[in-house]
Amino acid sequence: MQIFYYDENYVYLYEDEISEYDEMPKNATDVRPQEGLYLHKFDPRKKAWYESASKEYIESLQPDPVRPDDVTMLKKQVALLTLQVSQMQRGGAS
Repeated sequence: MQIFYYDENYVYLYEDEISEYDEMPKNATDVRPQEGLYLHKFDPRKKAWYESASKEYIESLQPDPVRPDDVTMLKKQVALLTLQVSQMQRGGAS
């Protein structure tokens, strides 16, 4: 049987296997934590895991936005200049 351990504050620690005949440890549950949580915390009254991470903590884990490389930036500038030249040749913006 798969079990999930938590610390004294009910924060997820790790998972393990025990025999179905073994007694459930005091600091564990057989309720699987749901996917997508950053900092799993167990509520023993509701017998459910929930997100305990702050918004700031979750945002700090997100990767920095990828900066476009120089070639991509130059392609965008050329496209914009080409559009502006074609608009000028037609007598202004359309």
